[in-house]
Amino acid sequence: MAPPRPNLDNAWNPVGGVFIHYRGADRPWHRDYNTEEDCRRDIADVYEGDYNDSTTNKDIWYNFLICPHGNIYEGRGYERGEANYGDGPLIDGLGRNAGFYSICALLRGGQMPTEAMLQSYRLLIQHLREEAPRRTGNHILPHSHQYGTDCPGTLHVYAQPGSTIDPSAPWTGFADIHVYAAQKWVNATYANAPGYIRCPELGRTGWSTVLSLTQALQHELGISPTVQSFGPGTFDAVKRRNRQPSREVNGNLIRIYNSALFCKGYWASTVYDNWGVDSQIALERLYSDAGLTYVDQDNNAMWPHIVKALMRMDQFRLVPRGDINIQNIQKRLNSRYVAGIGIPAMGLVPCDGIYSRDVQQGFMMAIQYEIGIALNSINGYFGPGTQAGLRGVGSGTLSGNLRYLFRSACYFNSPTMLPGDPQTPLMYRPDDINTDTATPTHLAWVRAFQQFSQIPVTGTNDYTTWAQLLVSSGDVDRPATGCDCITEITATRGAQLMAAGYRIVGRYLDEHLSPGDDGYLGKALKPHEPQTILDAGLRFYPIFQYNGTQLFNFTYEKGYDQGRIAHQKAVEYRIPPGTCIYFAVDYDALDVDIDSNILPYFQGVKAGLAELGNRYICGVYGSRNVCSRISHEVGVRWSFVSGMSWGFSGNLGFPLPENWSFNQIREYTFQPGWGLDHNVWRNNSDPGVSRLVSE
Repeated sequence: MAPPRPNLDNAWNPVGGVFIHYRGADRPWHRDYNTEEDCRRDIADVYEGDYNDSTTNKDIWYNFLICPHGNIYEGRGYERGEANYGDGPLIDGLGRNAGFYSICALLRGGQMPTEAMLQSYRLLIQHLREEAPRRTGNHILPHSHQYGTDCPGTLHVYAQPGSTIDPSAPWTGFADIHVYAAQKWVNATYANAPGYIRCPELGRTGWSTVLSLTQALQHELGISPTVQSFGPGTFDAVKRRNRQPSREVNGNLIRIYNSALFCKGYWASTVYDNWGVDSQIALERLYSDAGLTYVDQDNNAMWPHIVKALMRMDQFRLVPRGDINIQNIQKRLNSRYVAGIGIPAMGLVPCDGIYSRDVQQGFMMAIQYEIGIALNSINGYFGPGTQAGLRGVGSGTLSGNLRYLFRSACYFNSPTMLPGDPQTPLMYRPDDINTDTATPTHLAWVRAFQQFSQIPVTGTNDYTTWAQLLVSSGDVDRPATGCDCITEITATRGAQLMAAGYRIVGRYLDEHLSPGDDGYLGKALKPHEPQTILDAGLRFYPIFQYNGTQLFNFTYEKGYDQGRIAHQKAVEYRIPPGTCIYFAVDYDALDVDIDSNILPYFQGVKAGLAELGNRYICGVYGSRNVCSRISHEVGVRWSFVSGMSWGFSGNLGFPLPENWSFNQIREYTFQPGWGLDHNVWRNNSDPGVSRLVSE
């Protein structure tokens, strides 16, 4: 090969971006690119073909080429290329050859890119944008843009801004060409359907894609306007049609089902409007993964449930963090209570091995059925009827299905902690789930759980234990010696708290609003209040919260500033060194929120406290998941758990953090105009403040 020929066209200025190409459709003589020598030979073929083309200036058409091994080859380099269909329509006023680089992948039709190739595309585009002598813009376009060609083959999904090869977007790895095909088709086909909302066309599944498919399904079933929800109306419409896809005559419905299978990770027919063998195998596999038996008949009562499952992000195969024992429980819930009993309010629960909100609701419905609640009254809510049933039949001798559910709840709450320094985690044995025998390991776990949760150690399935297993608040009527409030503790109120059995009260160090501002609560400690609390015979523990109810309130910088403010306020109140201050996460923070904002916030808090000498200890208030993750990943001493928010996803399927000191289980009106949170204060945990210092 020769060096690139100099550019003789003054119009060459590649400020638009890049076009993505491949080597064309599969041919009998195409190379498999097994070795780098194969790649170099193919590039020589490209050069020879382009050089002999009378329509070009005797040089290779492409600026760069990338092989499956991730190597980048220079073609025309930073000189003008000829590969982008120069006679095509202008793009933002730029000629396709005059204003854009062209990058060709050594791929043939049907061949998939390697990760190394995609990474090299990303690095090369970044180089062309930031370092090249002729810098380029942000467009990433397929050769087929406004041009009738299949190029760039399987790279179509990546040939767009925001894809994994775009250096300005996060690296997301491989896309799925079948999910991409589903996204392109559903957007094009239903663009004018009433209510339809487009989904991103990036080849990655997600709620936006399955909800767009849901709207497509609704449109085909005659529902208008369409909505992004698989509600009772859609469920009934599927039930009325009463037709499984093997007997379906509507090609669009078949394509919707195939697309949904691909989005859920099953391999279906690549002739998307055809229900082939692959599609049928995938469907039967989905039934099995959900714990169901496939029935080949149109009046299969489970078909509407399966369609609903297809139109959600629920997974029915074990995910990386999933537990096979939890998955077995999930399958049994579906088999017995959805397919067998047919609880009207219950849908299929995911079978991914993760205890989630949907699993919690299905699990509660199963318990309600087994304790005798009427089918049409089952709702999955831990209400008075469920509580009465657990106090009655639930607290008797268990056997069969109710016994299985109690022991499953024990497994969901594993590990519990054995006392000691350090504490030792104790897992519930999977073998104990499926036996009626009161094994020593079962009894030992129940007693350890009761002791760790600070409920009566009975070793039995009493109501308080059921409640502690099922909801983060547990038995809200159980006695507790801790509380917290936003109300000033006067001498009279201190005496009332002592008389009610409380021995420690949580109070706020500061408030982010000023008197007169909307939302001002006056919740901060008053200057004389700490001594008043102590004089009443109470202790107190300091809480710090500056509107910690939304994600944007949590950043490293805010944490750093608030750590320093908390220190200064604690000094002003003469709180002694070594006291734990609880910084609040007062909303249902998901794992993604914890990763992006909550962790940095607490790192900032610790940095702020450290800069002032680590006089005070950092604690965390939040859901079980927030408390556990912050404790382990940032290193905080004590956790104040928002247990009364039992509907928080961060309180579902997560055991109490091992360093819990307070568990907030109930909010109520203690006296007229005086609201109080009822908190279990763990024995031998955070002692709180029992004295003040002089400075």
